[in-house]
Order: sequence, then C-alpha cells, then structure tokens
Amino acid sequence: MSQALAKSHLRAFTYLAKIALAVGLITLSAKITIQFWPVPMTMQVAAILLVAGLGGLRFGTVSVGIYLAAGAAGLPVFAGTPAKGIGLVYMFGPTGGYLLGFLCAAALTGWASDRFGRGLGTLAMPLGLGVIYALGVAWLSLFVSNDNLLAVGLNPFLFGDLCKVALAALLTVLAPDALASWVKGRG
Repeated sequence: MSQALAKSHLRAFTYLAKIALAVGLITLSAKITIQFWPVPMTMQVAAILLVAGLGGLRFGTVSVGIYLAAGAAGLPVFAGTPAKGIGLVYMFGPTGGYLLGFLCAAALTGWASDRFGRGLGTLAMPLGLGVIYALGVAWLSLFVSNDNLLAVGLNPFLFGDLCKVALAALLTVLAPDALASWVKGRG
C-alpha cells in the first residue's frame, strides 16, 4: 500500500514539475522581446501553441491556466510586467482578450493534437491564432476606436505571429516521440 502511495505521489510531483516547466517556458517567452517594426514582439504565441501541441488538451490548458492564475495573483509573468502593471489590473487592461485567447488557443490546439496526433494537430494552430486575435481585438475595442483597432491590435503582429505558428508547428512535428510521451505522462 505505501509503495503504491509513494508511486502516486511521484507521478503527481512529476506532473506538477512538468507544468512548472511549461509555465516557466511561457513566462520566459513573454519576456523575450524581438525588435520588430513597428512594435516589439514576444514569443508567447509560439510557446503556448508548442506546449499544447506537445502536451495535448489537458496539459496545454492546465499550463496556460496556471500561467494566467500566476499573473492574476500578481506575479510578473506577462509581457511588460511589472512596468505596465500586474495582476488583475493588467489582465483587465487592453491585452486581456489576448490572454483569454491564449487559453482558448491552447485548448483547441491541444484537443486537435490529442484527437489527430501531433502532425495533423498542428493544422489547428492557425485556428488557435485566429481565436487569440478574435478575442483580443474584441476586448481591445473597449480601449481603442474602431478606426484604429486593426492597426493597433492585429496588423503589426500578424506576420510575426504567423511565423511563430510555423515555428511552433515545426517544433511540434520534429520533437522526438519520447519527449511528447514524457510531456503527456506516458514516458
């Protein structure tokens, strides 16, 4: 009995460690800034899609959910934090819709990866990006006039984000099967 309990605790600890690594990757990707015209970009989209593509629905959504919870709790995990605010104030600011979009994109990509395998699951990544933009731009419309909405919330980021989708898809497909199995808890 105690051996089974110890094994169960080890599995739980390992799963939490994997989630912590994923949250760390997403946080690091929010802090990595690539100078791009007209605005700097982060690597969050690539990291979120990669985590969901490798880990599937459960792992992807739990990882992004904990990332968002850490940000809501006031940890400086988001792009521009703490300089641009922290916690719920940041989350309910202009980028709040994009943050919600991250969770939805992780769910969509993770579901597709579980349902169709990593290769075909990557076809959901552009749809995930579309969800991020739909929720992000809709929320941003509360802060920016409709005349400037696409110029501020979509156009400057689209090319770079499409490149990040391609990178996440490539890394997901090229990842060794052993890594994907380990992330999903099967190895």
